Amino acid sequence: METLLIYLAVGAVAGTIAGLFGVGGGLIIVPALVLVFTAMGIEAEVLTQMAVATSLATIVVTSTSAIRIHHLRGAVDWRLFRTMTPGILLGSWLGGVTAHWLPGAWLQLLIGVFALVIAIRMWLAGLRRRAVPEDASPLPKRPALAAVGALIGWASAIFGIGGGSLTVPFLSHCGVRIQRAVATSAACGLPIAIAGALSFAVQGWGSESLPPGSGGYIYWPAFIGIVVASTPCAHLGALLAHRLPAQVLKNSFALLLCVIGVRFVWLNLGLVLS
Repeated sequence: METLLIYLAVGAVAGTIAGLFGVGGGLIIVPALVLVFTAMGIEAEVLTQMAVATSLATIVVTSTSAIRIHHLRGAVDWRLFRTMTPGILLGSWLGGVTAHWLPGAWLQLLIGVFALVIAIRMWLAGLRRRAVPEDASPLPKRPALAAVGALIGWASAIFGIGGGSLTVPFLSHCGVRIQRAVATSAACGLPIAIAGALSFAVQGWGSESLPPGSGGYIYWPAFIGIVVASTPCAHLGALLAHRLPAQVLKNSFALLLCVIGVRFVWLNLGLVLS
């Protein structure tokens, strides 16, 4: 019962973050599940991959709820979504393959460094004033957008996130308004989560180190608990995203990434260096 309550609490926080920041909640789910799975005594060689895979599986549901709210408000750029999706699907599948071969400590350290870099970049971007309106900057051509989608999908699947920490800064840098970038990022999180979760399920299938209730690296009891709480909270987060000022949203997003990044680096740097 205590473990179920933890899953529900993680889901509530992750769902709100998914709708608010367009990140799918993975930056909260992955470290929380790492702690829970460690306490459960799950073997270290599969623990981090299980956290990442389960996070991606929950994002399939969470992002669907957030997408609906953003779509009803007309905030999703579906042209961008269609252009980036083929690359996202390929990259996400390859990301699952890559994570399968990486040690758990390396996975956690990489996501920590990654989160800190993105947070710093977003803060620096907020300090610079644009000489032209945000919507005036051109986006890359279709082949380049597909390639960027592949890179975002690959990195997101490795870290168990919905891609918002890459997609949002990229679109914002290209001149897309932050609310529209968040909404489009939430939409892109769906193919990332589907392809990534399937890849992890295949890579981990048949492993004797996995506990009962696993489907490949996906741990279904955690998935169910998180999804039950995250789905309604995603609606709340998406509504808040359209009521907050753009700069407040950017700063909050960067602060979230910084907190997660410091934690991952602090806990895993010694393990990697030893």
